[in-house]
Amino acid sequence: MDNHELEYAGFWLRLVATIIDTILLMLVTLPLGYFVYGSAYFGSEQFVLGAADVLINWVLPAIAIVLFWIARGQTPGKMAIGARIVDAATGGPISPGQAIVRYVGYFVSLIGLFIGYLWVGFDPKKQGWHDHIARTVAIRKKGPESVTFGKG
Repeated sequence: MDNHELEYAGFWLRLVATIIDTILLMLVTLPLGYFVYGSAYFGSEQFVLGAADVLINWVLPAIAIVLFWIARGQTPGKMAIGARIVDAATGGPISPGQAIVRYVGYFVSLIGLFIGYLWVGFDPKKQGWHDHIARTVAIRKKGPESVTFGKG
């Protein structure tokens, strides 16, 4: 695909993708948590109920998201908006290392009231801090603004 047929996926589209992914993850994690912990899963004041809670709510989502990025370059939410994650320098698929660094970068982006995510709305290439850290961009088809890979 020619770079002139691509544009950077912006803040609002990416927010929609995140909401879709969150709902899909909740459709998996909430029933699993209830199955393991019963109604205490929803009423507990503890941050973590046990090892299964860590696996269900932290490890499982991390593995799923990273595997989606490696296999398809997109999560179901990104599929829904027609966007994918690519290497910022080449426009090619991201490496497993980039996928892991990008996921860890999500937590960095939470600092200071989500400023790393809000950064997408102001960055020329619509990159959040997690994108900058992992050297990735979110792109999609169409639009008047062309995409450039590499430095610049």
